[in-house]
Parts: sequence; structure tokens; C-alpha cells
Amino acid sequence: MKILGRHLLAELVDCDSELLVDSEKLEKAMKDAARIAGATVVDSVFHRYNPQGLSGIVVIAESHISIHTWPEYNYAAVDCFTCGSNVDPGKALTSLKEALGCRKMQVRELNRGMPSPTDEIIAHKGVMSGASAAISN
Repeated sequence: MKILGRHLLAELVDCDSELLVDSEKLEKAMKDAARIAGATVVDSVFHRYNPQGLSGIVVIAESHISIHTWPEYNYAAVDCFTCGSNVDPGKALTSLKEALGCRKMQVRELNRGMPSPTDEIIAHKGVMSGASAAISN
């Protein structure tokens, strides 16, 4: 695979249910996590569900961090997708785990990119070539 980024999928279990419904605290925790990971925060959007739960995304210059909460189960699903080598998504997840009072976290990692017979990390903001360059001009 021609690897453009890392995508960490995390299951956060036994979290503080009160934090999982507080959009302001959750947004702050996610932005803090992004910065701790070395990312640049661009924007964020959060939505509260009725009767409970939140979904939110923090857009970072290097991709995104998203969360979906189920306070009735003390559970949150978190995705942390980063491109480049300057951001450590693991640090973002560790920060969120602590901020949400999570007692157990399971993480799976996926490389994201283009199928290829060999693995290589490629620049995520490379120079366009061929037809792509012609379209953008």
C-alpha cells in the first residue's frame, strides 16, 4: 500500500457518562487531544441527540478526530485519522481516554492509502502530475 495516513479506531469503555453528554467539555477535550498529538485544529462540529448521546468531529489540518457517544452504556467510539509524520494519533487517544475517565480502551490501526504490491509511506501533499495537474490549472 502507498500509505498516506494512519487511522486509529478506538472503543472507549467504562467512561464517565456525564462527560459523554456534555458537548462543551467533550469538544474541549477533543481539541486538547488534537493539540497534544501535534495536530493543527481547523474547525469542529458537534450534534446532541435526543434523548442522549453526541456525535462530534474536530477537523485538523492533518485530517480529523471524531467521536460518537452512548452515555447509557458509558461508551464512546473514536476515530483518529492523521496524515503525515508530525502527528501522533496515539497521544490523542490517550488524552481522550484520560479526559473521559475511561477505564478500558481497545484500539485498532489501519493504514490508509492506495493499494500497491509493496508498502511505502508517501507524502500526503505531493505534487500533482498528469491529468490531475491539468484539471487544476
